[in-house]
Amino acid sequence: MTGTWPLGVAVAVFCVAAAVTVAGSFRLAALGDELADRTGWGEAFFGAVFFGLITSLSGIVMTAVAAADGHPELAYSNAVGGIAVQTLAIVAADAAYGRANLEHAAASTQNLLFGCLLIVLLSTALLASFSPDATVAGVHPASLVMIGLYLGGLHLIRGQKQPMWRVVSTRDTREDRPDRHGGSGERSDASMWADFAACAAIVMAGGWAVARAGESLVAATGLGAGFVGGVFMGLVNALPETVTAIAAVRRGALTLAVAAIIGGNSLDALNLVIGDIAFRDGSLFHAGGTDQLFLTAAALLMTAVLLGGLLVRQRYGWLRLGFDGVLLTLVYLGVVVTLAF
Repeated sequence: MTGTWPLGVAVAVFCVAAAVTVAGSFRLAALGDELADRTGWGEAFFGAVFFGLITSLSGIVMTAVAAADGHPELAYSNAVGGIAVQTLAIVAADAAYGRANLEHAAASTQNLLFGCLLIVLLSTALLASFSPDATVAGVHPASLVMIGLYLGGLHLIRGQKQPMWRVVSTRDTREDRPDRHGGSGERSDASMWADFAACAAIVMAGGWAVARAGESLVAATGLGAGFVGGVFMGLVNALPETVTAIAAVRRGALTLAVAAIIGGNSLDALNLVIGDIAFRDGSLFHAGGTDQLFLTAAALLMTAVLLGGLLVRQRYGWLRLGFDGVLLTLVYLGVVVTLAF
């Protein structure tokens, strides 16, 4: 299982691993919705932290494996490319909802704050790329800063017991209220957490296989690491968030759907920290080239557009997706075309 795989094997493994990742993600939506209610943490915080962590596991493994194998550009591209695709997953979830604009119906101050946290993390990573190339025990100081910022952000968001901003409720707003769940109501918490962990293991296994297949695709086809990591691996990286967000929307857990994407993106920003630790030949932030910096800037732009959509809260907009959904699609298509050429 080591070394470069033949092109046919790499493509087959890539497709099978993507399918396995999707299969494991479907179950996560139902489990996440109920666990959010049982713990009392709410869909926004549970979705952004626990849901985001589980759905980000495949991306974490992809980045770590690529960095440890000496492919830093592939690792960097996967992390920030996954953020770009996962932001686009909001559009897919919005289309699946089909009623009012999802950003209107799932309004949440916590989701807004997680979007701000993501911008802070991506900006820090971008600044690190232009900072002195210095490491401590092989790790750039910016990695420690990003961990501190993330933990501090969680403390700040979780501590908002009486937020100064409140969402204006309309007839299309779906508030986060604990639901009574049917057949799973008799299951113990331990059983549900075990099921949750099993889904996580499936997603992680898929992430490892995709990373190894991605390395082989770069070697066999001559495609750029930025394109393979940012587009192909990024798409698979985003599958868990996309699938679980759509499934959550179908269950009526709208806040959970948005939180899973934004929270997953924040954790994917920390993938750069994982990659920096796994990469033993210096700083991952400085190993990235023009494509990686371009992807980081694109992820920042898409996050800002999404935050604008969450603030404006159009009930209906362009092509029934809202201005942000249309702009996110156009920006991502521009990113793919630019990386391809």
